This record gives sequence, structure tokens and C-alpha cells, in this order.
Amino acid sequence: MQPSVETVYDWLAEVPDPEIPVVSVVDLGIVRDVEWLDDVLTVTVTPTYSGCPATSVISLDIANALTAKGVEKVDVRRRLSPAWTTAWISEAAGEKLRAFGIAPPVAGSAACVGALKPTEMSCPHCGSTDTEMLSGFGSTPCKALYRCRACREPFDYFKAI
Repeated sequence: MQPSVETVYDWLAEVPDPEIPVVSVVDLGIVRDVEWLDDVLTVTVTPTYSGCPATSVISLDIANALTAKGVEKVDVRRRLSPAWTTAWISEAAGEKLRAFGIAPPVAGSAACVGALKPTEMSCPHCGSTDTEMLSGFGSTPCKALYRCRACREPFDYFKAI
């Protein structure tokens, strides 16, 4: 008997993002669709950006997780359009990111390349809004490096796109 789509989403909610293991692929909103096509479970994912180096690992992790649950045939597909947006990150994921020490994306702060004013956000360590951008690039291309002037701790900010 085939598990329901809802059950599959529950299973996928246990598959961690390889770069930020405190959030799942469902939390990040990269799982766009789950459907049965005859006896093949098809999972469609949209990477956080088209050149994301973790995309292949994510696809493999999804296939392995579903196979471990007894699904015999899994097809993980990539969909690049529409492009992924940080608006697809769940609210719960934002809290998980903050607890992990990464400032979640600030809604409405997505800007074109070359924006002159860095995004203002709260420090995930102490909550202060007295922060400064040190670099437009952090530990991965989808993050920027910030520092809190209050507690002096550096932190990544997950860029809004």
C-alpha cells in the first residue's frame, strides 16, 4: 500500500538540510510537490539557488530517506521556475535558525544586487538590533556575515531573496 502524500511530507520533514541541519528540506520550502505517478513517488524540489552545491546531496538524502521508509521507486526532480524565495521558509524554520545562531531572512528586505544599505536585523545571540554587516558573503553564498555591536558576536544572516 502506498503511503499518503501527507505521510510522505511528514517523512520529508525529518530530512535535514545538509548545510543547516537544524532545519528540514520541508522547513526551507524547497520541497515543492509530492505525488504518486503509478508506483513511483515523485518529489519535486526547488533549490535555494540554481548553483547550490547541496542540491545533489539533498536529492540523494530525500531518495535515501524515502527508500528507508519502504518506498521502492523514488524520482526526485528539480524545478527551477518559479525560483525559490525565502518567503517559502516556514515560521518555525526561522525560529530554528535563530536558535542555531543564524539570523533568519527579514521579510521584505530582498534587494537588487548592489543595494547600498545593508539589512538591519536582530542578533540571534542576544537580540540586540545594533548590528553591522561585515561582508555580503558568509559561510555559504546564501548568507551574509554580520556582527553584533552589543555582544560582539559574529553571525550569519540568511539573505532574503
